[in-house]
Amino acid sequence: MLATVQHKTKTVKIDLSKPLDISMALQGNASNVNAWYVKHPTIEPHTESDFIGKVSEGSSTNFNDITFNPHAHGTHTECLGHITEEFYSINEQLKQFFFLAEVVTVAPEALGKDFIISKKQLQYALGNKKREAIIIRTLPNLSDKKIKQYSNTNPPYLTEEAILFLVDKGIEHLLIDLPSVDKEKDNGALVAHKAFWNINGEPRKQATITEFIFVDNSIEDGTYMLDLQVAPFHNDASPSKPVLYKIITNEK
Repeated sequence: MLATVQHKTKTVKIDLSKPLDISMALQGNASNVNAWYVKHPTIEPHTESDFIGKVSEGSSTNFNDITFNPHAHGTHTECLGHITEEFYSINEQLKQFFFLAEVVTVAPEALGKDFIISKKQLQYALGNKKREAIIIRTLPNLSDKKIKQYSNTNPPYLTEEAILFLVDKGIEHLLIDLPSVDKEKDNGALVAHKAFWNINGEPRKQATITEFIFVDNSIEDGTYMLDLQVAPFHNDASPSKPVLYKIITNEK
């Protein structure tokens, strides 16, 4: 099914029958992707007295309790409330959902004992393109990203200079296949998060960061329409389901 979208100054046509899901589903077991030193998520039948919420145990319905942390257990989208004293809810800050996005693939560079994504790499990947969102796929891009246990592994991260470049380019929505845009252990500095949301200036309340995506190798680098959907949680972050659509036509 084709749909024509009037997006700011551009009219684009997308095929709604061919969504490209770049989220990771949450599983209630130890094989679920994990970070930040917390236990794996659980999905279990609710039990109370002699009630077990499972059809195979005699209940009329499956009635599960789910325990998880959005930042640690899969694809999630966060707003500036993630790092501010003042409360901000992603459900209130994210008010639009379709964005012109660029998928780029980057091999993180060695910097001492770390691996980083640099300004130079993003400059090369984006060139003169003007986009609202960027989707960063890191190499190597293996399927084990869906089950990787990231705690104490010092994953790659973005430099502050790289983030400031994205802000200067007008990127408002940053999506990446890592557990964080910042270094795992940085003593709470969070320089990338702070720079992206401009915490020390006029805060970019509309901007979002989505972490723990997975961009399959079959998805080519290039321009897409991004549909960024979040579960309606009154929280700084929420599980999310970013979906890409190939652009069939692109008219000014």
